Formats: sequence, structure tokens, C-alpha cells
Amino acid sequence: MVRGRQAPAKAVATTKSGRGAEAFHKGVQDLAQYLEREGGGVPGRSHVEHLRDDSEHRTGVWLANQRQRRDRLDAAQLEALAELGVDWARQEVVSFGASRAELCRILLWCC
Repeated sequence: MVRGRQAPAKAVATTKSGRGAEAFHKGVQDLAQYLEREGGGVPGRSHVEHLRDDSEHRTGVWLANQRQRRDRLDAAQLEALAELGVDWARQEVVSFGASRAELCRILLWCC
């Protein structure tokens, strides 16, 4: 019998500390800078934000990556993006809250 390879388990992103948390925090700051300057909207994928320290951040790519990985963002990260006006993050926060409430109802019903 021939068996196919099993896919490796997905790593759960930790956001409390480490390089990933720093990168997310920097991305949120850079997105906020963009929104402050432009007065709203979201940057296109090719947008590069020129920072005050003369460095650059690929804010458009960063935001597109967050959207692709939104199932791995925690509630605090989704809320931070939603507060900046990112529509898909706002929808995820609402659906996450609804599923948690539904889970509570199920647990109360069962126990």
C-alpha cells in the first residue's frame, strides 16, 4: 500500500512577543502613517511607505499578506486592523465574536 505524504501541521503564530509581533506592530504603525497622510482608504499592493527615519516599508504587500493569513491572526491583531478601517478585518472580528458567543451557548446547553 502506498501512502501519500502528510502535510506538516500549521504553526500557530504567536503574537505576544518575538519577531512576528514586532513586524505586525511595525506594519500597523506604517499603515496608520499612510492613513493619516492620505485621509483614509487602503494602500494598493505595490505601495511602499516612506518612513520618517528614511527607511521604507512595503505596506501594500504587508497588508495583502495579513489578509491572506487572516485565519492565523488573533483577535487583538484583527481588532487593531479593524480600528484602522480595514474592512475584511472588521468582518473577521464580527464573525469571530459571533462564533465565540455561539460556542458559549453550546457549552452552556451541554453542561
